[in-house]
Amino acid sequence: MNKLFPVYTLQNECHYCYKCVRLCPVKAIRIEDGSASVISENCIACGNCAKICPQSAKKIRDDRDIVTELLDNDEKVIISIAPSWLGYFDYTNQELINVLKQLGFYGVSETALGAEEVSIATKNSIATKPHGLYISSACPAIVMYTQIYMPKFSKNIVSLASPALTHAQMLLKKYDDVKVVFVGPCTAKKIEADEHPDLITASLTFEEIESLIQQKNIIPQDEEVIEHCAFIPEQAHEGCIYPLTGGMNETMKMSENENDVQLLSISSINAYKNALENFTEDDLHKTVFLEALCCEGGCINGPVMKKKCSTISIMSKIMENTPVRETVPEQCETVLELDYEAATMVEEHFYPEEIVESMAQIGKYNIEDELNCGSCGYDNCRGLAKALLSHKAEPSMCISYMHKIAMKKAGAMFKHMPSGVVMVNSDLKIIEANESFVKMFAYDLFDFFSTQEVGITGASIDKMLPCGHFFKKTLLSGQDIHREHYAIEKRLYDITVFIVEPNLIAGAVITDVTKSELKRDQIAKRAQDVINKNITTVQNIACLLGEHMVDTETLLSSIAEGFERDDDGEEELENG
Repeated sequence: MNKLFPVYTLQNECHYCYKCVRLCPVKAIRIEDGSASVISENCIACGNCAKICPQSAKKIRDDRDIVTELLDNDEKVIISIAPSWLGYFDYTNQELINVLKQLGFYGVSETALGAEEVSIATKNSIATKPHGLYISSACPAIVMYTQIYMPKFSKNIVSLASPALTHAQMLLKKYDDVKVVFVGPCTAKKIEADEHPDLITASLTFEEIESLIQQKNIIPQDEEVIEHCAFIPEQAHEGCIYPLTGGMNETMKMSENENDVQLLSISSINAYKNALENFTEDDLHKTVFLEALCCEGGCINGPVMKKKCSTISIMSKIMENTPVRETVPEQCETVLELDYEAATMVEEHFYPEEIVESMAQIGKYNIEDELNCGSCGYDNCRGLAKALLSHKAEPSMCISYMHKIAMKKAGAMFKHMPSGVVMVNSDLKIIEANESFVKMFAYDLFDFFSTQEVGITGASIDKMLPCGHFFKKTLLSGQDIHREHYAIEKRLYDITVFIVEPNLIAGAVITDVTKSELKRDQIAKRAQDVINKNITTVQNIACLLGEHMVDTETLLSSIAEGFERDDDGEEELENG
């Protein structure tokens, strides 16, 4: 059995959107380093996070390898297919069966057969019990939610297995040595299969079975072949409307065994939660059966259902293809009883001072700070504070808090920048300016600027700078302008004018470079002086060397001439 939880996160694909937290009905999500992971012990496997994740980081466990291995080993495998398949595939009954048998399955049977048995068994069971509330056991996500989050109502769940488990029991009794694989739109069915491997060997989604069909390029065979294809052991009837909200109740109404029972139906976890909040059985004077489904609108809106068809179209198609039998049996052939016990999850409680300290982490110090905007994914700021204490959340999830921090950082940088910064609107009126700008161009207004919140807001930029035309040009063209060493009143400035909002707001960063230019001129002058002095020195040395070489040459020449005269005298004496 695959031990991976049915819903999980691809960490590298998860990027700080918190949409899964916002839309998870039980907040079974933990945020660490900005990445969202599923808390399996709190999760009801509704699959909603996988359905709505914009980055496709949430995934539903793939169990195709289990089924492929069964088929490769020539196991006799029967598919129990959920009736909502009509809203996913474009096949006829015969085409669907033909395609699945080509994949290697022994046969295809409708889960709706199990649903019909469950409806009859539920009606008979309620008839023998006292007045009160009875909750359907058909949806495993609803069952898990009740056990974990509303445990006191676990005893109200009808003690019968789901249609899928009941159907699997039927098939295992009828056919020897077979394995049952459920195929449907439900993520929670994977948990049901994990918990009851003796009944359901594996649970596949419609997507998974579709991918197996596509991998082998299987298409329906010709009409002569598929006309003999049929569901085993027989075709289902009223059970086919189970995936619609109120579908189970409709099947119970078809039974001839009339009971004085109020039949109510609810779909979605939030609707179910709201229905049971503040409820006590003392409020009831009759027997009430509550058909509850996790997915809003029923199983036809399960987490893997395609969005190519409208809900109305799917509902109509299912109703159109549901055969109606004249009479519904009063007794069922297969009854699978199952008790649902409350979960033992310990609810965390925090002291008021702990919550106050946690609230401070997200900048909430009083009631006015609590926006309760829900952007973090929790219903209110205190919900996030509790999640922080449970190590399920991070302070960065509070957008208003992070916005305040960002504004403070930006404001501090803007205020203390040594360069002047100014923003103007399309009328060339100042929207905002920092202290450096005021000191540069309106020093006489600096005291007023420091004590007034609006400062010089609304003043014309032309009155401050003789280059207001730069802003106008930038607003019209959308192009940045950069000027170096721009002279204004005997000072030099580097000016960059840029677009903030096209045609609406332009900004400028202005740096006083006068001192740096003066220092540069001074350094250049001193360098030139040193160069000139060096040149003069070299020239002097050259002159001195020149004079010295002339004197040397004269001296050497005279010595050479002296030696020549001496040699001539000696030669004459020898000849004489």
